[in-house]
Amino acid sequence: MKFTSRRILISCMALLWFAAPALALPDFADLAVKLKPSVVNISTSKTIRSQRPLFPGQPSPYDEFFEDFFDRFFRGQPAPRKERSLGSGFIISADGYILTNDHVVDKADVIKVRLSDGREFSGRVQGLDPKLDLALVKIDVGKERLPVAELGDSERLRVGEWVMAIGNPFGLEQTVTVGIVSAKGRVIGAGPYDDFIQTDASINPGNSGGPLFNEAGQVIGINTAIVASGQGIGFAIPVNAAKSIIPQLRETGHVVRGWIGVTVQQVNEDLAKSFGLEKAGGALITDIQKNSPAQKAGLQRGDIILEINGKKLEDLNDLPKRIAALPIGGKARLTLFRNGRKTEVSIIIGTQDQEKEPTTAKNVDAEKALGLSVIDITPEIAARYRLSTEEGVLITAIDPDGPASGKVHAGDVILEVNGKTVSSTARLRSLLDALKHDHIVRLLIQRRDQAIYVAIKSE
Repeated sequence: MKFTSRRILISCMALLWFAAPALALPDFADLAVKLKPSVVNISTSKTIRSQRPLFPGQPSPYDEFFEDFFDRFFRGQPAPRKERSLGSGFIISADGYILTNDHVVDKADVIKVRLSDGREFSGRVQGLDPKLDLALVKIDVGKERLPVAELGDSERLRVGEWVMAIGNPFGLEQTVTVGIVSAKGRVIGAGPYDDFIQTDASINPGNSGGPLFNEAGQVIGINTAIVASGQGIGFAIPVNAAKSIIPQLRETGHVVRGWIGVTVQQVNEDLAKSFGLEKAGGALITDIQKNSPAQKAGLQRGDIILEINGKKLEDLNDLPKRIAALPIGGKARLTLFRNGRKTEVSIIIGTQDQEKEPTTAKNVDAEKALGLSVIDITPEIAARYRLSTEEGVLITAIDPDGPASGKVHAGDVILEVNGKTVSSTARLRSLLDALKHDHIVRLLIQRRDQAIYVAIKSE
């Protein structure tokens, strides 16, 4: 009897254990009913005219003329084809403004927006932001007031929270999927302002531009990308990034962001040691554009940006987002690491019509050693190798078992050693000879049109 009672007790505890998590789940059924009316289906079409080159593989300025000639006189009028695509979006204002992805509506001739009740409207692009992959579309609904999706706060989102996606995957309208936030701050190489929310809520082609809701029914992300070879891996743009640019899209049709005019790279441990920095971090300036805010503020190549307005840079990718969000014409305070100590610089935030900034130089990991062959750069050498500079020395060969193997390449130009200018091969050798045993050498090299720092442990 005791054994039976024990079995009953264990069974009851097991039922309570498995039942408890279910009690904590949000009511997705009620959420779906409430939120679906704010989500729309977007279908687009654009005209694609195929071109047959006059000489295959060799573009010719006469291709378009001859294509038109042959189409008109031998095959009748040109027969352009229509390319159609499907996406999603959500209503952000009752008078018909809809947020979606730039790649859903870009270059579309026709935009059709279908509401959850089946009504269809013609849409027009109000504003585009290709860098963030966002678009604002407007439909004319007269005096009618449409249901609006409430925008939440993606900064407060936590990994592990439940989220729900509603969209149009594969043309299947008003599809609801749920999952959790798998990660935040993902960088997937989509653009200079990567900061994606990763989720395992099922996202497929056609979900692009649709909302990602939290348990409170607020939009915390815009579904944008998937990993084609994976399952349960989707990415959404944080809604806070969208909230900051919606007014510009609505008023001007484009986005102007803060800019200071620097090229930067990540600071790894060896580079940090070579600069005398206690630990890796910040953004290392490798180049400064002429007449840029950075140049006017006195920033220097080799400065490491540690903080912006007193707030620490979490990583290199944090810099472009932080700079872009600053008001144009306003002042910002940069905390730099320069010549072995911290210093502060005030800078006025600028902007460019064509944003190039901040670009990120690819970081080269340091291994052990140096070992390479160099030659002086003459005008003839510069012309032969199509170098963008006549300063420094040219690397012509690298010992595969030596110090610099895998760190620098033949064709790189060495500009500096530990902050000292390299004007010739003799100067380079004298600088290297002066180094202590087992010393970390910091090289500034020019690779094509990009300057980057490399740290190498010399023997």
